[in-house]
Parts: sequence; C-alpha cells; structure tokens
Amino acid sequence: MADMQSYAIPVIVLLVSTILVRAICSGTRTKVRLPPSPLALPIIGHLHLLGSLPHQALHKLSNRYGPLIHLFLGSKLCVVASSAEIAKVFLKTNETSFSNRPQRAAVDCLAYGSLDFIFAPYGPYWKFMKRLCMSELLGSRTLDQLLPVRREELQRFLEFLLNKAGAGEEVDVGEQLLRLTNNVISRMCMSRKCCEDESEADRVRRLVKETTELIGQFNLSDCIGFCKNMDLQGFGKRIKEVRENFDTMVERIMEEHEEARKKDDKNGGDDDGVKDLLDILLDIAEDESSEIRLTRQNIKTFILDLFVAGTDTSAITIEWALAELINHPKILNKAREEIDSVIGRTRLVEESDIPKLPYLQAIVKETLRLHPAGPLITRESSENTKIYGYDIPEKTLLLVNAWAIGRDPNHWENPLEFKPERFVSDEGSGKNQLDVRGQHFHFLPFGSGRRGCPGTSLALQIVQTTLGAMIQCFEWKVGGGDHDSAVVDMEEGPGLTLPRAHSLICLPLARLSPLSTKSSKSIKS
Repeated sequence: MADMQSYAIPVIVLLVSTILVRAICSGTRTKVRLPPSPLALPIIGHLHLLGSLPHQALHKLSNRYGPLIHLFLGSKLCVVASSAEIAKVFLKTNETSFSNRPQRAAVDCLAYGSLDFIFAPYGPYWKFMKRLCMSELLGSRTLDQLLPVRREELQRFLEFLLNKAGAGEEVDVGEQLLRLTNNVISRMCMSRKCCEDESEADRVRRLVKETTELIGQFNLSDCIGFCKNMDLQGFGKRIKEVRENFDTMVERIMEEHEEARKKDDKNGGDDDGVKDLLDILLDIAEDESSEIRLTRQNIKTFILDLFVAGTDTSAITIEWALAELINHPKILNKAREEIDSVIGRTRLVEESDIPKLPYLQAIVKETLRLHPAGPLITRESSENTKIYGYDIPEKTLLLVNAWAIGRDPNHWENPLEFKPERFVSDEGSGKNQLDVRGQHFHFLPFGSGRRGCPGTSLALQIVQTTLGAMIQCFEWKVGGGDHDSAVVDMEEGPGLTLPRAHSLICLPLARLSPLSTKSSKSIKS
C-alpha cells in the first residue's frame, strides 16, 4: 500500500499539471490561432523532442506536421519554418516584423547586455553598425587592404601541410583549418597572430569553441520562466569565465594599440596607411562627430563577434567540403583540372582567380547547401503578425530551418546527392546560378535580408581560396593512405555551427610544392 502511495503522488502531480497546462493552452487557443503542433509536456513543452541535433529533429517534425509548426520550448512560444515559401514570407514579406534576435542569457552575459552586433536588437545602434560593416569594417576597400594578411597565413598553412606530407604524418584537418582562420581573423582584427604564442593560440581556440557551444545550447533559464534566475545547468559560471578571459585578452591588445596610436600622433602619424579593424573601431570611438560613439564594450563585443562568426564557420565549411571531395574523387579531379587549366602549376591560386573558377565556386555552394554553417536562422517577432492565417504573437521565437530547406525535394533534384553541377549555369543561361546572399529562399547559407551575414564576402574569400589551394597542392588520403577506397563518414555533431561528429584525419600527399608556386605578390615570412 505504501508503494502504491509513493507512486500515486507524482502521478497525481503530473496529471494535475497536464490538466492545468492544457486548460491554459486551450484558453489561449480561443484567442490565438497557432500553426499545427505535436503534443506538449507540462513545463518543458516540446524541449524533449529536439535532442542534440535540433535542425534534424525539427526536420522530422515538419515532415509529420507540416512546413509551418509551433512548439513550446519550455514557456517560450516558437514557430518553425521548413520550406522556402514560408521562409520568404517571414524573412522578406514580413521582414520588418522579424528583424530582432532573441535575447538569451549566454549572449546577454558575453556581450555585456547585447552590446554586440550579431544579437543586438534591431534599432539605431544595429543600423549604425550594419552601415559601418558594409562601408568600413568588412567593405571591399578594407578587405583588399588586408589581402596580404590572408595570403601570408594561407602560405604558412600550406607550408605546414607540405612538412607533414614530407614526414608522412597525418593531419587533423579541422584543427589546422581552425588555426588558420583564427590567425587570419586575429591579424585582420588586431594585427596579431594567434600562433606566435602557442599557449595563447590554444586559449583563443578554446574560447571560440566554448562560446559557440554555450550560444548553441538550449538553456533552461531562457526557456522556462521560473528558471530565469537559476543556473541549473551550470552555464552561468562557464559564460562568465569565457567573457572574463576574452575581455582580459582584448583589453590588453586595445591598450597596446592605444599606446602605439599615441606614438604615431607624436611622430606626425607616420605609418604604412593600413589599419586593422581594431584601429578603425578606435577611430570611430574617438570621432566626436560620429552618429553613435562606440564604447570599449561595443568594440570588445564586435571583436568577439568576428572571432565567433569568422573562424569556426569558415573552418568547418572547408572541412566539410574536403570530406565531400574525398568521398567523390571524380568531382575532386574535375575541380583540380579546372584549377590546373586556369591557374597552371607554377603559382598558387589567388582570391582574384576565383571568378574564373566556376566549378570550385559550385563545390563551395553545394557544401553550403548540405552543410550550412548556420543550420537554424533565428529571429524574434517585434509585433503581432498573421502568417498564412495563423496568429504569431509578439516575442515569438522564429526558427528557419536552412538545413532542411537545402534538402527539400520540391526544390532540389536528388537533394541528398553531392552534385556541384546543380550550381553551374546551363549553357550560360545562369539558370542555376543561385546567389548565396539570401535572394533565393531555398538556399540560405548566410541568412537573408537586413540581418543576413555582413561577412559573406570575407567568408567566401577565405573558404574558396583555401579549398582551391588544398586541391591544387595536395592529394588527400584517409585511414593513413593505405586504402584508396576509404570513405569519410559524414555524421554531424552538436553545436551552433554544424561541426562534424568526428575529426577529419588525413594524410596529405604533395602534388605541387607551395614553396615553388609562390605568387609574385606573396609576402615573405
């Protein structure tokens, strides 16, 4: 009898909770007509359905309940768009109503109360920073001026691979690509190279990795109202440690820049005329006529944005592309033949060569279709909206499943097949020349509209040129190179930026020496 009573109490509590939640929901539904939804559990709503790979779980739910569904992530109402047509309605037709980012505990702490650019609320500050990105920080003039930095770091990366090839040693491709992109972003932002100090390099990579993990994980404090001030998962301590470590590093570098700027002023401003992004930000912060005066926190959070958005994503995209090419040797050979015919075998591929390499561009686009670095585009409604006859209340979280849309058989023939040819124009008609900047809503690797990624040009320059050089200079063997038929597994891992579940370990075999194919423009070490 006592055993029955011990089981009866939690059962009664669960039943009462279920009745209350259903009563509340049914009362809400008399006023608000929401899209279809699976059955929710008390308190946690649909959180149990998401698993470690939310984009895949949401895809399965959309296949069952339709391309527009609603979920409760705890007490947070969320709508999920899983088709190009519905994505267009949210991101273009009703863009003004869905231009905000959801405010989350991790971001709020890391960005000093959302003082960054990526997650800043849509308003005057965000608009100012967007204009600044497009015209100054990530504009074509600045990227051109910093081209030597990217070229030199790519050369160092290729020389590292050449040494490994000569020694017959395998390489963790993802780890080395992350080192490359970290160095590029570090030098473009702050004129420093992470690998100058190996311990600092490791710290930076850990900071970036941990930041993407923390931002990408579902936090109960964000989802369940009464957990708002609780740190049930221990995220709070980790987030504060990451922020403090990054803040200490950037503060030290800012002070070095400020001291150097004072010396330049005393010497009459005698410098080489090439400024890193931190110097540009400091110029704006000191400009009394600027529309918005940037604070030190604004500058630090923008640098953090660039590291998070510009290192992990680019490295992962190149790693996925190489994995696909290893599994599709005919495509790899075709890409190599294009590079050899256009570039030759006496110099390295350059960023300026990319427009003349349409098949290489198509490989990158196909990689972004199957493995988008941002599988879920997140927005939040700023007002009550009606979509397809359904009511979308203010403060509703919007998730556009770019991963699922990129695999939609209604828009893609044989969508699970890696086929770059689908992005090559049909006899010059441009029929399949899909833009990566969100103009075609069945292909959204960088988002769309106002809140589309402002770093698209930089990302493509890094990804396409690096992948082209890796194809040009090396053969790639997996499994120690003993088996030509070895296949790379394509399992996805959890995270904000769609990492691989398993590291890509390869043996590079030198095809051309990057030492003998240096461009005349290359910078000597």
